[in-house]
Amino acid sequence: MENLIALLIAAPLLGAAVLLCGGRALDRTGHLLGTLLSLASFAFGLVLFTDMLGKDAEERALHQHLFSWIPVEGFQADVAFQLDQLSMTFVLLISGVGTLIHIYSIGYMEHDERRRRFFGYLNLFLAAMLLLVLADNYLLLYVGWEGVGLASYLLIGFWQHKPSAATAAKKAFLVNRVGDMGLSIAIMLMFTTFGTFAFGPVLEATGDTGEGKLTAIALMLLLAACGKSAQVPLQSWLGDAMEGPTPVSALIHAATMVTAGVYLIVRSGAIFNAAPDAQLVVTIVGAVTLLFGAIVGCAKDDIKKALAGSTMSQIGYMVLAAGLGPIGYVFAIMHLVTHGFFKAGLFLGAGSVMHGMNDEVDMRRYGGLRKYMPVTFVTFGLGYLAIIGFPGLSGFFSKDKIIEAAFAKGGTEGWILGSVALLGAAITAFYMTRVMLMTFFGEERWRKQAAIASGAGEDYQEPHPHESPKSMTIPMIILAFGSVFAGGFFSIGDRFLHWLEPVTAHEHGHPPISAGAVTGATVAVLVLGVAAAWLMYGRRPVPAVAPRGSLLTRAARRDLLQDDFNHVVLVRGGEHLTRSLVYLDHSLVDGAVNGTAASVGGLSGRLRRLQNGYVRSYAVSMFGGAALIVAATLLMRAV
Repeated sequence: MENLIALLIAAPLLGAAVLLCGGRALDRTGHLLGTLLSLASFAFGLVLFTDMLGKDAEERALHQHLFSWIPVEGFQADVAFQLDQLSMTFVLLISGVGTLIHIYSIGYMEHDERRRRFFGYLNLFLAAMLLLVLADNYLLLYVGWEGVGLASYLLIGFWQHKPSAATAAKKAFLVNRVGDMGLSIAIMLMFTTFGTFAFGPVLEATGDTGEGKLTAIALMLLLAACGKSAQVPLQSWLGDAMEGPTPVSALIHAATMVTAGVYLIVRSGAIFNAAPDAQLVVTIVGAVTLLFGAIVGCAKDDIKKALAGSTMSQIGYMVLAAGLGPIGYVFAIMHLVTHGFFKAGLFLGAGSVMHGMNDEVDMRRYGGLRKYMPVTFVTFGLGYLAIIGFPGLSGFFSKDKIIEAAFAKGGTEGWILGSVALLGAAITAFYMTRVMLMTFFGEERWRKQAAIASGAGEDYQEPHPHESPKSMTIPMIILAFGSVFAGGFFSIGDRFLHWLEPVTAHEHGHPPISAGAVTGATVAVLVLGVAAAWLMYGRRPVPAVAPRGSLLTRAARRDLLQDDFNHVVLVRGGEHLTRSLVYLDHSLVDGAVNGTAASVGGLSGRLRRLQNGYVRSYAVSMFGGAALIVAATLLMRAV
């Protein structure tokens, strides 16, 4: 069965090669080929999953060695794959949700003249992401890591005729490069410390390595995770990435790119377990980011950017859980999977709304759409209930476990992390209820906007809301089922915990309060968040223009000034640093070199005067030299 592992990657990679190199002859059928090859990858994953279920838990890991890339003395770089319970979870999520997004894109991108190329980029993205999670060593993982960065650049900037899309793609690429440097340094440190890149030898040797080195490696891995998973301080690219087509937003924000950092931390769990200081930093980053993203999501009127803030916050929950160590690894991945269902459904639902509203993204121009888009309303609504943690739906089971694990950390740290997680749950309920009310309930503000524009003589085309075609609604319905049932299915008999435990290990924490009390508190803050949103957006008319708002609201609309911070600290700081280095280079380095050259040149110029070509000068020189020799001889005799 291990021979099928390479086919998981080969299928979408073949699709990318054919679609991007095949030319216009494939314009009419390329989207079908790309979707079929993505489906084939998912089918291979199901076959391997079925075979894995038939084995004992400790014997389920498969390895496939293709070839040695660089086999020299002291350096071995292999192209080899590892399929265990952790990577299998990602394979099914990536290929399954990725295939649904491919199907959705058939309808969404129907009228785009570059649809074939779009599907080629989607296939390339899937292949790179599958390589990342299937690699059996950090060096090969880095290849997939960079492939994901390239594919995301191509997809975010797909509508390159829009300056905002081209800028967003460049921003995502550059910010991710900062994180990628962290992964590069971590891999170099691993090789100098352990002499290998392979997961097994590296993770097994952590017990014999000094804590200082492990802390340095872990912090560099965290920096890499912050870039890909949009965690503070490398989160600024995520909101701008909404400039890409909506299927790209669903692919990047639900089940693939932003989850890569969580995978890296959990896969490297042994390193973080042996570096408690780095583990503490992971929990701090996750806690700060989950609040950061939630606050930003509260102030966005762009439906996709509100969901982007939500993604940042939910990934923060996963990173927080991963930072808890063996107490939280399983729950981080469980929430990652359930989030893949409901967040993909929410983004596809947002795309369906845009499809029926002339690509309008401002929720202040929506309202009352539930009766025009019943399927979108129901599927989006189920995703909404799942993400806020409504009892019985997927998000309730996974997020509740993370909050329990945070309290189980114990001591002051546990109380702080658990309280932050509860506060994040309340804010999540608020901003997602806000999105739901502004989009599907209330007055039909798009009619009023059309009337205002008509009276003012503006060029505004009144939208005619309608349900999306089946190629778009069927994937949304399937994802809605996952949003409802996945969490409960995983939790029955601790099914998901037992599935991942052989890879991630698990420790049962002892929270200072009971699990029932945590659940009660989670439901209570959910109700408070929903009620607050209803009072602000359900009982009052939504103004067509956003009010000025408080200082916090204005800051949240500007992403809590993250771009301003980056510009002042990084851009201007980088400019001043560059100018200082240029000055030092000219005055010190070049000055020393040029000064030495000038000294040699001046001395040689003076010495040249002794060789002027005149016989009388040479005669005087010879006479002077002879006189000095005679004088020295007489002096020596006298002494």
